[in-house]
Amino acid sequence: MTKTLESNVFKTALLFEGGSMRAAYTCAVAAELLEQGIYFDNVYGVSAGSSNTVNYVSRDVNRVVKSFTDFVHMENIGGWNTFLQHKGYWNAHYIYEKAGLPDGPLPFDIETFNASPAKATIFAFERDTGRDLLFRKDEMRTTGELMLRVRASSTVPIMMPPPQVNGRYCYDGGFADGGGLPLNSIQNDGFERVFVVRTRKRGYRKTGNNSWANAFFWRRPFMRDAVLTRNARYNIACDLLDEWEREGRAYVFYCDELTLSGSERDYDELCRNYESGRAQIKREWGRLMDFLAKSE
Repeated sequence: MTKTLESNVFKTALLFEGGSMRAAYTCAVAAELLEQGIYFDNVYGVSAGSSNTVNYVSRDVNRVVKSFTDFVHMENIGGWNTFLQHKGYWNAHYIYEKAGLPDGPLPFDIETFNASPAKATIFAFERDTGRDLLFRKDEMRTTGELMLRVRASSTVPIMMPPPQVNGRYCYDGGFADGGGLPLNSIQNDGFERVFVVRTRKRGYRKTGNNSWANAFFWRRPFMRDAVLTRNARYNIACDLLDEWEREGRAYVFYCDELTLSGSERDYDELCRNYESGRAQIKREWGRLMDFLAKSE
């Protein structure tokens, strides 16, 4: 008889920030939560954080780690060859929609994902309307449905072609609420407390004006505006998160020893950052548990 799965953290939401391969550092947090039996009932993810989200909800420690380490050894993950074939620098169709199938190199445990009582929400941005898209668990019941939405949440302009979800062209969730830190959406879902797993060091703010969007998205005004305003919206969300932290409403994991770029492909470097993330969350474990104990 299959064991009934249960959650044990209900009043605090869990948010995984995006950051492409920088998530090799933060997937260690998801792995440690699972190994210690900490099961949040409400989990949110943006971009690469959406992979952490669905892997965490499926309670698959092995896939949590391999998705940002061993993954680089897979064939067909892309490069300049696929970029020139208009498939993207990252071969997203293969990475997200093929590798997770039962016969793929990183099979996804859809049965446990569905059996888990946890709610999963991942963010994307609709190219042609400027709407935020919040994909909830009830529309991710099959591996195909789930992986298409994870791909949509992780689609970086120029580097990947936008997939369609129900006829809607989608780009990275980093262009949605909060420029990738959707604190307002989480609060609108009724949460006053959140554990945020960042892929940046404390104090980070985005700079530059993303003026490349004027040329690349000259026929897509909603997408162009989202790119041009992203840095400002993200920095405002960072300020809000700082405020929540001061008020005791947020516990924020920052990557103290991060050395990765978003496009890192060196396996040893990814593993070193994973180990750094693992060591850091172990150091912070007591403070995190104290934070969670105050609301449960």
